[in-house]
Amino acid sequence: MKGVLIILVLSIALLTTAKAQKIPRFNPDTVLSVTIDSPIIIRSTRLTAQSFIDAIMSDTSFYKAFREMSKYSFIAENRLFTYNKKNRINAKIYRQIYHDNNNTKHQMKYLTKQDSGQVYRHNGKYQLYTAKMFDYIFMNANNTDFIPQASEKATLDESYKDKLKTLIFSPGKPIKGIPFIGSKTQIFTPTMRQYYNYSFDRGMYSDSIPIYRFKISQKPELANSTKNGLMIKELTTIFDLRNFQILGRYIDMKYDNLLLNFDVQMNIELNYFGNDQALLPTKISYQGNWDIPFKKEERASFLVLHKEYQLAK
Repeated sequence: MKGVLIILVLSIALLTTAKAQKIPRFNPDTVLSVTIDSPIIIRSTRLTAQSFIDAIMSDTSFYKAFREMSKYSFIAENRLFTYNKKNRINAKIYRQIYHDNNNTKHQMKYLTKQDSGQVYRHNGKYQLYTAKMFDYIFMNANNTDFIPQASEKATLDESYKDKLKTLIFSPGKPIKGIPFIGSKTQIFTPTMRQYYNYSFDRGMYSDSIPIYRFKISQKPELANSTKNGLMIKELTTIFDLRNFQILGRYIDMKYDNLLLNFDVQMNIELNYFGNDQALLPTKISYQGNWDIPFKKEERASFLVLHKEYQLAK
C-alpha cells in the first residue's frame, strides 16, 4: 500500500551546499515555458473543449516520446532534494549521466555523482521511498524506459510504475488497484466535469513553437467540502498548434483523508530534435509531500533534464 500511494503522487531547487538552509520550495509548471498571446474565444473557432479532451484521451504519442529515447544517446542531469517538516533540505542527490545506446547495448556512464545529507539508511538503502522510486525510474540501468530491451519481469515496483504511467500519460482514465482514489482521476466524466472550468489560449512554447494551452481547473466557487473531495486540482496540457501534438503536461494534485495526505505538482515537457524532428523528453519536474498513518512523512522535489540527444548508431 505504501508503494502504491507514493508512486501515485511521484512522477526539481538547485543549490550548491548541503547545509540545512531554508529555501522556497521549487514549483514546477509547464506554463513557465509558455508565453501566452491571447485567450481564444471558443465561438470564433471550430475548436471546443471537447476537441482537446478527445485528443488527450486518445493520445499515445506522449508516452511514445519516452520509449523513443532508447534510440538515442543523451545526457541526463538529475537533481533530487528531500526536506524536513520545516522545509529545510536534509538530503541531496545529483547525477550527470551519459546514456549510451550505441551498438544496441545500453550503458550508463556517470559523469558526476554527488550525494550529501541523510540520503541512505545504515543498510545502504534509501531513507525515503520517493528517492527509491526516483532512482528506479530515472537512474536504474536494469529497469528503465531508456533501454531498447528492458526487463519484462513483473515486479511490485513495475506495478507502481504502471500506475504512474496511467496518471501521467492517460489522464482521465481510472487507476486500478488503489482504493478510494482510482476513480477520482476520471475528471472527464459527466459527473466530474461539473466541478471544473475549461479554458484554452494561444501562445509560444520555448520561444519558437506556436501552441494551444488547454487548462482544466477547479471552479473557485465550489464549497470546501466539494473541493476537498476532488483529487486533481489542475491539469494543463500544451499542444503544438501546427499538428496538435502534445508537448507538455502539468498536473496539480492534493488529497486528504484518514488514510493519506498528499500535495503534489508534477510537470513533463517534450521538444523536437534532429533532422527528423523526433519528439523527445527535455524536462521532468516534481515537488510534493505525502503522509500516511504510522509512516514518516516524505517531502521531496526533483528535476530531470535531458539534453544533447544523438541518434544511436
